[in-house]
Amino acid sequence: MQITLMKGKIDRASVTETDLHHEGSISIDRELLDAAGFLIGERVEVHNIDTGARFTTYLVEAPRASGTVDLNGAAARVAAPGDRITVVAYATFEEAEAKLFKPRVVLVGRENRALRS
Repeated sequence: MQITLMKGKIDRASVTETDLHHEGSISIDRELLDAAGFLIGERVEVHNIDTGARFTTYLVEAPRASGTVDLNGAAARVAAPGDRITVVAYATFEEAEAKLFKPRVVLVGRENRALRS
């Protein structure tokens, strides 16, 4: 049996910019991507804490230590700069592996810096 679990999440990041005319995706600071164990191009769900909106997109790398969390393309219509979001990735595991797996959770503070992971 295969089980899908949360692989990791970036919790309470603030949207820094939206660009409707950019290719669709979410651009996130490389430090946050590394802390969460996310890969470039990985599919993620984005949950807008302020509005309740949820959508799926893929990850694009933003410069390390930039604090960037930008929504691009159609996602730019689902949140505004300053909105707080949670970005979640999932992975599929065999049952035995799932019982041992520990997800990476990155809590984000001011200027989109990791408070803890």
